[in-house]
Amino acid sequence: MQKQVLWIYIAMLLVGGLFGFFKGKSKVSLIMSATFAAALILCAIGVIFQPNVADILMAVLLVVFAMRLAKTKKFMPAGMMLVVTVAALALRNVKF
Repeated sequence: MQKQVLWIYIAMLLVGGLFGFFKGKSKVSLIMSATFAAALILCAIGVIFQPNVADILMAVLLVVFAMRLAKTKKFMPAGMMLVVTVAALALRNVKF
């Protein structure tokens, strides 16, 4: 289940970066989403073997999205990605 959640999160992260690029002409959004997605993909396919690296990267994104939400006071896109990141972290770390 953890890897499935991670793959869904990676897809949403990439879509968010593309949305930011096409809608807001933000190259930084596209580059950062692609960079973090690439690092998370390396975690998902097992190239990075450290068990908590994906969670650490997601926690960093959590802080970034929280700062962006505080700065812009707009829910989209930072607020939505903040909620998605919290949900993904929770689902990855809850034992069923």
